[in-house]
Amino acid sequence: MKKLLKIGIALVSIILFTVIAGILYVSYALPNVGPPPQDLKVTATAEKIARGKYLAYHVLQCIDCHSQRDFSIFSGPPRMGTEAQGGERFDQTMGFPGIFISPNITPAGIGDWTDGELYRLITTGVRKNGDPIFPVMPFESYGKLDPDDIEAVIAYIRTLQPTATNHPESAPDFPFNLIMRTLPKKAMPEKKPLPEDQVAYGKYLVTASACNDCHTKSENGTVTGELLAGGREFLLPGGVLTSSNITPHETGIGAWNREMFINRFKSYQNHEDLPRVGPMDFQTIMPWYMYSGMTEDDLSAIYAYLRSINPVDNKVIPFKPNS
Repeated sequence: MKKLLKIGIALVSIILFTVIAGILYVSYALPNVGPPPQDLKVTATAEKIARGKYLAYHVLQCIDCHSQRDFSIFSGPPRMGTEAQGGERFDQTMGFPGIFISPNITPAGIGDWTDGELYRLITTGVRKNGDPIFPVMPFESYGKLDPDDIEAVIAYIRTLQPTATNHPESAPDFPFNLIMRTLPKKAMPEKKPLPEDQVAYGKYLVTASACNDCHTKSENGTVTGELLAGGREFLLPGGVLTSSNITPHETGIGAWNREMFINRFKSYQNHEDLPRVGPMDFQTIMPWYMYSGMTEDDLSAIYAYLRSINPVDNKVIPFKPNS
């Protein structure tokens, strides 16, 4: 009996030691994506700043998340006067594992960051102090983009009017505060394809816009559905929103021609025409107003890419209201 007790105590001790060692490793050794590029100095030309503004507003959606969105209006456009100042809240009521507050990305919030630190944050999800950010910002997708585009965004946000804010810190729930540390990975940048290659360039834009993050079904951070076939659920005050199938199947965009696709986006470009919605009405997190500012050439390239992918039979009910 004493021998069995000693064996039991030894096994418990080993398990306890392993758990503690694992927690310490995750807490202090991760994330491990390498240091920020020390020699990166972004040259802020007028052309680069203009490109960065276009990307930040209409493609990467930096301004959309780093503002406070007005969900009394369809598609939740940014509240005028809060652009880039942060403060948008993502919490447990929306299905998030904690409380996450988008930070201020005006020079008042990032003025003491080097260009290299900003580049590492955007492309790997690691802050200047080495801590990870929550992947509601799709840093894995951004890490696949052409460095010139990331530098353009950095050049643009450096030009914003500095506005001081006092947002609370994000607070991930346990054990996601540990899991978060395992998510960042080293950037794998790719050269931006020439626009003439519409399918390749469209794929690049789909990556930059992180379409896959919402339009591919996932549960608890694990992909469970087919690429861009929709089905991911989002909790909203009025009910459950389910992302659309945007593959070229008849249950997706199979019946859409190029003009229909472009016009769908452009129909939301006038802020004053966006309908007001009540808390129990159909609403969407899809930032139609922001995406509507994409050029027709870019939208055409996205359409060309979406038409090239595998069609998936997945009929989606976009919104299920609360009973």
